[in-house]
Amino acid sequence: MLGWMAWTWPTALLFVGIFSAIGFLTVVELKYPGGHARKGVLGLETTRGDRLFITLLGTAYIFLAWLGLMGEPLWWPLALSMAWGVFCFWKV
Repeated sequence: MLGWMAWTWPTALLFVGIFSAIGFLTVVELKYPGGHARKGVLGLETTRGDRLFITLLGTAYIFLAWLGLMGEPLWWPLALSMAWGVFCFWKV
């Protein structure tokens, strides 16, 4: 039934992580409505959801660039992506 995609543990964990982040932001939004919009270093007014999207998009680019330029192992782009996520939610 689910043979259309190669479901491996890393793939499943990626999707669980993304959906967990969306679920967490939904709970936070219900508790503190308004999205906590603010103007960051990029000069954009962003909400929590915008910052999550920028984080996920940047993470995808970090991993693709790393794979294209360096190959494996993928621990370094994971660390860079986590730092990017912290930066996005802190300063963007």
